[in-house]
Amino acid sequence: MTATGPLTATGPLTATGHPLQRAGAWAAAVMAGRSHPDDVTTADVERVAQVMVQDVLTAATAVKDTDRYDWWKVLNALYPNSKATRSSRPRDRALLQAEIEALFVPDTDQTAGPCAFCSRPASVLWAKSNLPLFDSSSVVNMLPLQMRGWPVCYGCRIAMWALPYGAWVSAGSATVLSCESEAAIAQFARRNVQRARRITQAGFTGLPAGARPEYVTLVALRDAAPGLCATTLWTFKNDNQEPWLRVTQTRRAVPVFLARVDANAALRRGWHLLARALTRYDKAGKVTAHGVQEAARLLFEAEDGRSQSLLLRVHELLKDTDRPLPAGGREGLARLALAYAEEVLGMTSDVTAVATLIAQWIARGTSPRGRFAEYRSAALSDYKLGMLLMQAYSRLLLDGQAPALAGPEQWQALIQRRPRAWEQRMLLFAQVSVLLQQQGVAISEQPANEEEQRRLEALENQPILDDAEFDYEMGPA
Repeated sequence: MTATGPLTATGPLTATGHPLQRAGAWAAAVMAGRSHPDDVTTADVERVAQVMVQDVLTAATAVKDTDRYDWWKVLNALYPNSKATRSSRPRDRALLQAEIEALFVPDTDQTAGPCAFCSRPASVLWAKSNLPLFDSSSVVNMLPLQMRGWPVCYGCRIAMWALPYGAWVSAGSATVLSCESEAAIAQFARRNVQRARRITQAGFTGLPAGARPEYVTLVALRDAAPGLCATTLWTFKNDNQEPWLRVTQTRRAVPVFLARVDANAALRRGWHLLARALTRYDKAGKVTAHGVQEAARLLFEAEDGRSQSLLLRVHELLKDTDRPLPAGGREGLARLALAYAEEVLGMTSDVTAVATLIAQWIARGTSPRGRFAEYRSAALSDYKLGMLLMQAYSRLLLDGQAPALAGPEQWQALIQRRPRAWEQRMLLFAQVSVLLQQQGVAISEQPANEEEQRRLEALENQPILDDAEFDYEMGPA
């Protein structure tokens, strides 16, 4: 990761284009009680530095396996070679304090050169021990020739160590946000600073069943503005042996999609059904994966392509005939998939005619469940779906029904190998499921019971994103 070009500001702190520095700058602003990093004063950063020094000392001298030691785990994941985390550090608070305070001394001259982040004059050189992801894990020094470190000014040194407060952290990694909306960045930072304060006091075990960074990001996007806004999450571990960086992002239309779902009862029904299906429990009945968190992750796409698809998850839920769905459940899921395709993926095609052809073929069979099973196995394959459409059209043609239905010219977008054809086939399956339900064709083992129906109706009145998912308030002192 490298820094960006020169910036100018009157205060000591500036949020630059570097995602880690920017996250730290916003965290410092939140910790200082300011609405923007540009508003932070020299007195503010001095107070923030004092807070960080005390938190570092408490964590570095804490006894292992205690709550206070959890913040050391966070620091070790970001700065594994620093004076605060190295195994040879003194365990005496007084002995360590001078070394930690030395990290945040104001610049006294310009001998180091322009800051690597903001281009301000800097008098301090920092390398991999204090800067996450700035050097190789396998080579002692990968700095440019004849350089002993990267020049980092006073404000940016504060920002780079305020980073874990503004990031969503675990014991082994951190996640920071880049976003077109500064309001969303500010809210993401506020939530995480609140969470970090809880961790420094009570450890990870003191946290409620809180939200993942994807969920916190969606809430921030929802509250910031309903317009177009793209976001990127940078999740990383600055490990000595195997450092890694994972980048996921949302499309610009995700806030519009969220607003549409939240405003429509059928779409909310589909969202909550998807979230319930994604919830996982252990043998003791304890939740191991919160469905709302997993649903939020589906709106983020990994840069390396290794991410799950919301459309595929909905498809898997609809094709599971062993899972009873409440009345209106299939329609809610199908409409959710269609809304996602329209708003987020920009798809506008209509598959109703082809869906009607397949639904009639299934409904007129001597064993509708058997025909549905046949369609289910062919639904996502271009070749198999083409063969099934030929079979269905031919059968209905012999019965005198096919001429009024979709002909081969309307199948092309579904059975050719071209962009979005796979998504089109999943939307087709969703539409077929709804049509069969509307025609009274039973394709599930059993309908949902009355209790399940009541639970669904209760969920329809709830927003899809709930602020209670991350209540990190410590309560009165």
